Amino acid sequence: MNSALIILNPEAGRGKGRALERRLITAAHANGCKAEVRTTRHRGHDAELAAEARRDGWPMVIAVGGDGTVHGAANGLLADGPTDVVLGHVPIGTGNDYARTIGMPRARVEQNLATVLQAVPRPFDVGRAGGRFFVNALGAGFDAEVVRQTDRMRHLKGFPLYLVGVYKTFGSFRAPELEIVASEHHERGRMMLCEVAIGPTVGGGFRLTPDAVPDDGLFDVCVVRRVGVIMFLRYLPSVVRGTHTALPEVSVFRSAQVTITAVSAPLLLHLDGELRRPEGDTITVEILPRYLRVACGY
Repeated sequence: MNSALIILNPEAGRGKGRALERRLITAAHANGCKAEVRTTRHRGHDAELAAEARRDGWPMVIAVGGDGTVHGAANGLLADGPTDVVLGHVPIGTGNDYARTIGMPRARVEQNLATVLQAVPRPFDVGRAGGRFFVNALGAGFDAEVVRQTDRMRHLKGFPLYLVGVYKTFGSFRAPELEIVASEHHERGRMMLCEVAIGPTVGGGFRLTPDAVPDDGLFDVCVVRRVGVIMFLRYLPSVVRGTHTALPEVSVFRSAQVTITAVSAPLLLHLDGELRRPEGDTITVEILPRYLRVACGY
């Protein structure tokens, strides 16, 4: 790619992004790319910058930050419908689950930027719920509460942050009554969570949907029914490994559309790790197959 707009979140990775602007420009020029860096300054600014980049004719937008930054950039690019603009991602965030989905390795910023600029773009699936897009996962229940907890913690990052968030959340969490409706599955009851996923991991590496494929035109949906604290602690390592799917408290299915209703409490969701409260207590989640061109690492 010979030109790209780089959207940099300076607060990503607990402030890691603040010192990256010069390094990104130097690395882009070294790879023969004319690049400009624009730094986010407030919540939602990443989406605004991506929408401007599309209008201004940039062929590629590269989100440098965490899952929230790439989420915002994708929503900005897709706000006016499908686009030929390529989305790239250089992960420097806390969870970096979308980086895993698109095959970006743990590497220096310069190396990952080179990978993005040299990649052959591939069309990947996108989810849509309540007029908002997501590129990796939407969740209701426990993992949305974990996001609420981790947003308050500033002394940890990466997988340890989410692991501490999991344990802190469990102490006060009360499994909501949810109804899950899809052509392949219908269930109502007290549930720990319902995860509607495009990629295999959430929460910084928890393999809730280990077999998810990001361009197959289907969500992988994981439903975990209410369990007690002892069973939760016993099963947690299997969720990290992705071997929990055979447990009796777990159902996993594939679908192109899922409706989630909160029966007993207000519906709280995360989309790519960003908290959202829909206007009502029901949300319909649909997949948009191969809707966004992405520079991936494989």
